[in-house]
Amino acid sequence: MKSVCVYCGSSQNVPDIYFNAAEKLGSLLASQNISLIYGGANIGIMGKIADSVLAGGGKVTGIIPDSLFDIVAHKHLTELKVVKSMHERKHMMFELSDGFIAMPGGLGTLDELFEILTWSQLGFHKRPCGLLNSAGYWNKLLEFLDHAVAEKFIKDEHRDMIIVEENPEKLLERFRAFRVASISKW
Repeated sequence: MKSVCVYCGSSQNVPDIYFNAAEKLGSLLASQNISLIYGGANIGIMGKIADSVLAGGGKVTGIIPDSLFDIVAHKHLTELKVVKSMHERKHMMFELSDGFIAMPGGLGTLDELFEILTWSQLGFHKRPCGLLNSAGYWNKLLEFLDHAVAEKFIKDEHRDMIIVEENPEKLLERFRAFRVASISKW
């Protein structure tokens, strides 16, 4: 695994536990020589994980739409790619990444997470997708997904494709061991 895309929040007024988790994951990525691919912002958890990877001597590629560049772009990355739209941003993040981790975040993080999970479900990629479940942040979402399985909107096998860990080391271990089963959407 050479690169991991991390989806995470840009909100700045969130509990410190989430910033600490970003710092820990960033340091771990740098120590394991795994490049960070992310949304290119210098604020919130996004800025914290990028700074942590860089502080550890790692590589960070940010991808940001031109409409956000002057507002939140992190201008001290290994590489910053400016694209025209959020769609182009998400596609480039996908192209550059060997796996995908969602940390705590808001609507943008959910959008990115569900798109990459849908692409996996449809067989468009065979890369690991996981949740870093810091402080149980994703528990309610996981309950909802279990409900969707119970109601037959999601297959058990597709729900099980989501790797969930509270510990970033264990999450990366499971990413390395990940193998996609051939599961038909229909």
